Amino acid sequence: MLHAEGPLLSIDLGERSHDTEDIDDVLSSFIGGRGVGTKLAFERVPFDADPLGEENRLYFTTGPMQASRMSYTGRTNATALSPLTDGLVSSNAGGFVSRNLAGTGYGAIELVGKSDEPVVIHVTDEVDESHSSGSETASRARVEFDPVPDLEGALVSEVTEYVERERDLTEENAVAIGPAGENLVKFAAIMTTESRAFGRGGLGAVLGSKNVKAITFDGDSHPEIEIPDVQNDVHREAATTDHIMKRQGTTSVTDLANEVNGLPTRYFSEQQFEGAEGINGDRVEEKKFKKGTCSACAFACKLPTRDEESGLETEGPEFETVMAFGSNCAVDDIVDVMQSNELCDEYGLDTISCGNTVAAYLASEDAFGDAELIHETVEKIARREGIGDTLAEGISRAHEELGVGNWTVKNLSFAGHEGRTLHGQGLAYAVANRGADHMYSTFYAWEYPLVGKDAAFPQSGFEGKPEAIVEQENARALEDCGIVCRFSRGVMNPDRYEALFSADYEALLDVGARVVEMEREFNNERGFDRSDDTLPYADQLEGFDDALTEYYEARGWNDDGTVSTASADD
Repeated sequence: MLHAEGPLLSIDLGERSHDTEDIDDVLSSFIGGRGVGTKLAFERVPFDADPLGEENRLYFTTGPMQASRMSYTGRTNATALSPLTDGLVSSNAGGFVSRNLAGTGYGAIELVGKSDEPVVIHVTDEVDESHSSGSETASRARVEFDPVPDLEGALVSEVTEYVERERDLTEENAVAIGPAGENLVKFAAIMTTESRAFGRGGLGAVLGSKNVKAITFDGDSHPEIEIPDVQNDVHREAATTDHIMKRQGTTSVTDLANEVNGLPTRYFSEQQFEGAEGINGDRVEEKKFKKGTCSACAFACKLPTRDEESGLETEGPEFETVMAFGSNCAVDDIVDVMQSNELCDEYGLDTISCGNTVAAYLASEDAFGDAELIHETVEKIARREGIGDTLAEGISRAHEELGVGNWTVKNLSFAGHEGRTLHGQGLAYAVANRGADHMYSTFYAWEYPLVGKDAAFPQSGFEGKPEAIVEQENARALEDCGIVCRFSRGVMNPDRYEALFSADYEALLDVGARVVEMEREFNNERGFDRSDDTLPYADQLEGFDDALTEYYEARGWNDDGTVSTASADD
């Protein structure tokens, strides 16, 4: 089975030291990416660790496909214990950092402990003769620590300027946090390429808790992994296919979601937005001023946008941001949503959780549609000023004080694909180890009516869906091990997976299944069970409890939502 290569680089922040360790057994069993990050965290992070404490560890990993030049592979994985969900979370980001990380020669990078002052860490493949632990790989590692007290409170773009000035590197070499991460906002993001985010789960706060402002990766020691020629077919199709996402990104789904009564509006109190036309894919396409992509990808679905009148430039917004800061806040002007998007990128915030949290605040103040208040509130959240200090804890911890409902699963707020309309997606939100995250199974894609043909499943009901959700969760986990982008759907078929990864497709799906089960077992050890696999509207979905039981049966888990064996750590 094709897998990532290279040792684990473990960086002890308190000791300002580093070492390397052979992890070939982990790489060969879990391919790379999310699987490797999850396995390492499962083995090395105590089950009772404080997510913002020194015992939590943060992992950055790539996969074997980052050794290719194939489209859909410009992504990097990060894994740690989440301060938002209190469970194990993996998030991956696009952009260009993945191949720079791979260029350092390491199969995974681990951050341990906490620095006593703000630092920027530089990881390269250069030889450091002054450091050796008696092994050839250890003597190769060069890790440097720059104390950066002047970067306290710095925006993401200001961190990039530092990296360029002091290290002659670019935003493509760095992962960084803004003020939100420093201030331990529970949904702070780690940013890369300035506008791409390790968004969900608050991993920016984990990096902030360790007093790390940024990490840079640089080197030419890319692993020598032979990628089969089928990569050329995938790349060619990405370049030549005519797809609306090349023009509108994920915002192309906005009108469809609204039409099927599936666009969360006014803090989830409604499911259609009368102002959707002002924030849909057409409006975003009008603001797009050039192509945008990730490393090596010819699909080019990103959205560099500019408003000529105000001079505002950002990348996006994507559909989830349009939902969270648009319809859910009752904002019908795409420029206002662009401004919210840019603020989140600069301060280092997950746009979904931040937008939904702001929407909760607007509901409490009867202030829907107030764009000026929205932008002020985003900044207050990032700096934990005034009401921002309460909101920075997330909806599940703030909703009682606000007097609004708790629209989360496992403390993670909902993405834009409405589970009250798409019942399978609703179930998928409930069972996902990350919480209400649409990317965990992407089951919405099997319930939306597609152009020219029916959806794979009817929107209502659960017949056949629990087993299908299991299959899709396993497939998504496989993608995250590879690492292969979600938008390769339709191009990366089972035959191509088998050719690229030199393994039977069912064996590859089994890797994904073991990753999902390992996440579940870790969370079980922290007290998660069936009571956490629920929805604020579960009683509105006839057959939900039976479908939940069917899901557990399909997984081979106990009826209380716990893993029945220790197979996840075999």
